[in-house]
Amino acid sequence: QVNLVESGGGAVQAGGSLVLSCAASGLVFNSYVMGWFRQAPGQEREFVGGIDWAGIGPYYADSVKGRFAVSRDNAENTVTLHMNSLRPEDTAVYYCAASRIIARERSDYLYWGQGTQVTVSS
Repeated sequence: QVNLVESGGGAVQAGGSLVLSCAASGLVFNSYVMGWFRQAPGQEREFVGGIDWAGIGPYYADSVKGRFAVSRDNAENTVTLHMNSLRPEDTAVYYCAASRIIARERSDYLYWGQGTQVTVSS
């Protein structure tokens, strides 16, 4: 059984930083591209950032480029999302997900975590 468990969400003021982590189990971790998505109330779940199997090629949505960074540790089966210069519009539930391919579409991701709430106040 594949499990992805996010942690590290919380409340922060605009301009602040948060680090989200995702612990994976039940899969051959380095065989999967890992992605982060987010969903704000009343909105579609959207791609935030992802990282390739080896962890050398992160890629991002334009809305977070330069502020967020994705990394992974294949020895620990974890993927991390560093979020800096947070804005109120970054408020959402953040999800990690696993895909066989480098992708930005939700439908390309096979496994999902339960999500962690991030709230940014102005």
